[in-house]
Amino acid sequence: MMHDDFDNGEVRPILQAAEAEAPVHISSRLQSRIFSKLIQLEQEQGALRVLSESRAAGERLCIFETVVAALPSDDLQSRNPCAVCHARILGERVEQAPIFWPGCPYAKFCGH
Repeated sequence: MMHDDFDNGEVRPILQAAEAEAPVHISSRLQSRIFSKLIQLEQEQGALRVLSESRAAGERLCIFETVVAALPSDDLQSRNPCAVCHARILGERVEQAPIFWPGCPYAKFCGH
């Protein structure tokens, strides 16, 4: 079932390429929206991995995640700071958005 967030015209070529095991170009806006939706679905299943654990496992954190990871509360660390970040909003709405935070997944989608 397709979620209402996505336009079938954007998603259909991706699904067809996946079935054919062929490479496909996906816009940075769509990549950002897919990432946001996947994280949202993960949160609906339960708490996310604690940020300090992610950092200890070698994951790179953005500046905002680093601040949250310094908090003593596992409950706060298992929340998604990207949900309130301006980079997510830019990434979902502007193609090749000017996001330059090191460790930010939305910056990666924009080619930075």
